[in-house]
Amino acid sequence: MLGSAHVPALRSALRGAGFTVDGVYALLGDDAHRALGRNQTVPAQRATRGGGDLATLVRLFALQVPVDRDRADAALPGLVEPLVAARMLVASGGEVRALVDVRPYGDEEHDWWIVCDPTSGLDGRQAPMDPSYVLGISEASSSLAQLTIREPIGRALDLGTGCGVQALHLAQHAQDVVATDVNPRALAMARLTAELNELDVDVRDGSLFEPVAGETFDLIATNPPFVISPPGSQVLVYRDSGMPGDSVVRHLVENAETHLNDGGWCQILANWAHHDDLDWHDDLGRWLDGRPLDAWILQRELVDPAAYVEMWLADAGLATAPDYTQRYDAWLDWFASERIEAIGFGWLSLRKTSATPVHRLEEWAGEIAQPVGPGVAAWGRRVDALRGADDAQLLDRRFRQAIDLVEETRGAAGADDPESIVVRLQHGVRRTRQVDTVEAGLVGASDGDLTAGQILDALGSLLGRDPVELRQRYAPSVRELADDGFLV
Repeated sequence: MLGSAHVPALRSALRGAGFTVDGVYALLGDDAHRALGRNQTVPAQRATRGGGDLATLVRLFALQVPVDRDRADAALPGLVEPLVAARMLVASGGEVRALVDVRPYGDEEHDWWIVCDPTSGLDGRQAPMDPSYVLGISEASSSLAQLTIREPIGRALDLGTGCGVQALHLAQHAQDVVATDVNPRALAMARLTAELNELDVDVRDGSLFEPVAGETFDLIATNPPFVISPPGSQVLVYRDSGMPGDSVVRHLVENAETHLNDGGWCQILANWAHHDDLDWHDDLGRWLDGRPLDAWILQRELVDPAAYVEMWLADAGLATAPDYTQRYDAWLDWFASERIEAIGFGWLSLRKTSATPVHRLEEWAGEIAQPVGPGVAAWGRRVDALRGADDAQLLDRRFRQAIDLVEETRGAAGADDPESIVVRLQHGVRRTRQVDTVEAGLVGASDGDLTAGQILDALGSLLGRDPVELRQRYAPSVRELADDGFLV
């Protein structure tokens, strides 16, 4: 990768050309930008024919087409030869072609650049990928970035950093960031990504927790190589661990506590196996047995074995390989031998605790309003507030309805009473709950002034109901409303 002496000049060239997410979008326009998202470059090639440094950089890196040497020299002044020497570009016959991708990336407050390998499969060009391929921004990396809690902390670990995208985010709210990987190419790209964005990240070589033996963190974020495949079938380092089944995820869960400070979080994007003789809640629950970890595990998707194999063979560029059928068949044979009937995909958020751990394992295929991180942090605060409280203590608490809660009623126009009342959250996991008149009144009156018990007593007087009976009947409702975040 490019030496440190040339990094400031590269940063200046990218910034000077307006090579940012917004700049590229403005140049390409809606249609070409959407087409590029489908890995189709023709509309974007048409949009960048006019010249200019920004168009040159888009053609060179994003579209993977050769550009004239003079255009490359203009967009990257004094940098073409150093980039060729660093094997990031190749120059031949008066043209320059990119061997890596320098990709604009950012959030609401930052413009960054990611160094990764070129996008695979552009314009339908399929070929088996190099095992050391370094993935850029993906749906998985974006999901983890949205899942991760963003609160000021001391130390953070990006385990399996790849191109370094999670480290970029972590560096915005952590004093110290360590990033690890086993792929030498990924390590080089992660270091360049950090340097290009003027961030201090400690990038280390090694597998899983080995590079941080004896160290603890306030936050661990990891998108590990979680693909569930037969032993010895490793294809791509970024997604295949070489470990059988979902044991790489289990290893992370079982060792997280050793590397977390008290109250620290470990957040994992993962797959896990559904075995035909086990409930997945019980299976993953055993990973947590006896561990000082609060856990919220959210299964977002369930995939059948055939669809799973097809997806990951295509991901590796093997859909047209001569041995595609043999690979497909062998993978399904292994699933059958392991009694794996489906594969779950989702999020694990684990927090080290000194109290009795709370575990919430659930399926959620409904709507998600990103980011989810604030919702995970809020769940942790609710766990702390409610842990160990009996019904009497619960009803003696004051609650407020969630700030993003809305109530919807349905019924005939002009009717005295609605047919149904639904409360709905707008942020994070967008839960809905159908409530009755008492629950609706409880939620509506929860403004932090009266306790839940006092509100139920008032509703009992208003509705002519026995307040003692009302407290007994609706204490579980109060707990559920609080557990789910409708009441805070």
